[in-house]
Amino acid sequence: MYKVFVNESPLILTNKLSDTANNKYFLLNGSAINEAIDALASKKLSEAFIYHPNSEEILKKFSKKIPLVVAAGGVVTNKEGKVLFIYRNDKWDLPKGKLDKGESIEECALREVEEETGVKGLKIENFLRTTYHLFKRNGTYKLKEVHWFAMKTNYKGVLVGETSEGIEKVKWKGPEKIKKALENSYANIRILFED
Repeated sequence: MYKVFVNESPLILTNKLSDTANNKYFLLNGSAINEAIDALASKKLSEAFIYHPNSEEILKKFSKKIPLVVAAGGVVTNKEGKVLFIYRNDKWDLPKGKLDKGESIEECALREVEEETGVKGLKIENFLRTTYHLFKRNGTYKLKEVHWFAMKTNYKGVLVGETSEGIEKVKWKGPEKIKKALENSYANIRILFED
């Protein structure tokens, strides 16, 4: 099962019909996928399901219809146990970005965090999870697959938001401020703090 967020509403790709009980579900074809996305985007549905019997194939087939963009990012913690957040598009977010050709997922995560925040000396501790969301670029939907890593740093320098990426602020946040930031964030970011 995959949860793909469309404007904060989940589009669930599943191979279990029981998941779709009492809910509207769509088949894995171009017109049905677009119908599901439009229903979520316009808030006609709060969640939608796309059913396909083969769990191995479901994401592959979905990304044939909706182009896949692979990205990576980090949940970065400093010595004080504070987490690094960025503020862009009027929301608190975590640093992440698109995979460059010839780059590993881990290299991408480290590079993007450093570029977007100015934080150096990053070390990956472990892989956290992969999240999915749809975004529109030039009138076309794309599926963003983000690989998230837990990272540590001893960096004490100045935080510099990458303005060309629309980043207005970069802040270290402790538990109380994280809770507040997550109220004005994205479903995919909140998922990373659930455990």
